[in-house]
Amino acid sequence: MTRHTTRMLIIGSGPAGLSAAIYAARAGMEPIVVQGLQPGGQLTITTDVENYPGFRDVIQGPWLMEQMQAQAEHVGTRMMWDTIVEVDVESGPPFVARGDSGDEYVGDTLVIATGAQAKWLGVPGEEALSGKGVSACATCDGFFYRGKKVAVIGGGNTAVEEALYLTNHSEDVTLIHRREDLRAEKILQDRLFAHPRISVLWNKRVERFLGDPLQGGLTGLQLADTVTGEMSEFGCEGAFVAIGHAPSTELFKGKLEIDANGYIVVAPGTPKTNRPGVFACGDVMDHTYRQAVTAAGTGCMAALDAERFLATLEYVRNEQQAAAAE
Repeated sequence: MTRHTTRMLIIGSGPAGLSAAIYAARAGMEPIVVQGLQPGGQLTITTDVENYPGFRDVIQGPWLMEQMQAQAEHVGTRMMWDTIVEVDVESGPPFVARGDSGDEYVGDTLVIATGAQAKWLGVPGEEALSGKGVSACATCDGFFYRGKKVAVIGGGNTAVEEALYLTNHSEDVTLIHRREDLRAEKILQDRLFAHPRISVLWNKRVERFLGDPLQGGLTGLQLADTVTGEMSEFGCEGAFVAIGHAPSTELFKGKLEIDANGYIVVAPGTPKTNRPGVFACGDVMDHTYRQAVTAAGTGCMAALDAERFLATLEYVRNEQQAAAAE
C-alpha cells in the first residue's frame, strides 16, 4: 500500500475535476486527481461537441478531455489511475480516501467531481446507435437535428424540457411516454400541450432502436403499447432518452447532505458542502444545467474556495500556536 498526500484531493476527472485541478495546480497546491471508472467523464462518450467555448469547428469529446488532462498535468497535477472505494469525510481535515488498488489518498481538502450518469433504457440498438441518432442530451446534440423529425422518451420535467428545447431546431417533435399522464410540473405540461410543433404518443414503451450505425444511423423506434401490447414502428432521425440522471454519490451517502434525487447539497451559489473543507462540483451537485462548461466553472469555484479554506485554516493554526507559546 502506498500513501499519497496532497493539499487538494480531487475525485473524478471530467471537466469539473480537471478544471479544479488546473486552478489548484497553478496555486501551487499540487493536486491529486483520482480518475475513477470513467476517466474524462461523460464527454469521453460524446462524439461531436459544438457548444464548448473557444472552438469554431466541431470537436470531439474525448479529444477535449485529453487536452484538459494534458493542461492539468502540465501545470503540476498528479493523475492517478485508480477508483476510490471508501472515503472518510467525518474525521478531516485531512480527508482520507482508499482506492481499489489498496492505496490511500490523503488531502487537506477534498473536491468531489464524480459526476452523474444519464439513465438509459437498456434496450437493443440503444448502445450501438448512441451518437448516431440516439442521445441523452438535447441541449448538447439538438443542433445536429435541425429540420429533422425527432422523438423524446420520458414523462418527467427532463423529458418535457428537452422536447420544448428541441422545437428550436425541429418542427416535428414527438414525446413518447409509457403512461397516460406526465409526471412533469403542470406549468411545463401546459407549455408542451400548447406548442404546435410537439405531439405526444401515450402508453408507448420503446422496445428497440432501429437503424444501422454504419449506414446512416437511427431510422426509427419499435414501440409496444403498454395497454394492448400491440407493436408498431415510429420513424425518426433523432431520439433523446430523457428519463433522468443518476449522480454518482454512493460513496457519500450518510456522510454528506444529499437531496432526495441523490445530488450533493451545496450552499447556494457555491461548491461548499455541509462538511468544511469538502467541496462538490459539476454534475454531482448540478441537477439543472449539466453542461461541460458549467461543470468546468464550478470546478474553478471549488479550487478557489478550497484555497481560501486552507489559508483560513493555516491562519487559525498559527494563531493557536502563537497563543500556546505565550
